[in-house]
Amino acid sequence: MKKFLQAFAALALIAATAHAQDAKPPLYTVVDGYKVDAETMKGFRAWRTGACDRCHGANQEGMVGPSLVNSLKTLTKDEFVKVVRDGRLDKGMQSFGSNTAVMSNIDNLYAYLKGRSDGAITRARVEEAGK
Repeated sequence: MKKFLQAFAALALIAATAHAQDAKPPLYTVVDGYKVDAETMKGFRAWRTGACDRCHGANQEGMVGPSLVNSLKTLTKDEFVKVVRDGRLDKGMQSFGSNTAVMSNIDNLYAYLKGRSDGAITRARVEEAGK
């Protein structure tokens, strides 16, 4: 019985270690609702550079374009990237596929907007944590 328990404990440790290695790093890190990690800050800057607020509002809650706070609750990352890259010309969404400032930060932009949608980032204007 002792050998069985030792073997079981060893297998449990291996499984836990494998699971920890498969765990993805967090999409974003937020402190106090508005202080974000450096990569998420790059996403905020891409938001500003793309002037996305002209259609989606300064707080991402929609104007001419839809609320991204609501849209990112159901939109997958792949769908988000496709819309930003290709646009939705029939709905007035321009393509940002040739905008290197936006496309080179697409993962960071998604993280910033997902943080807003998740409610972790509580205000639209953020600051880099630790600065």
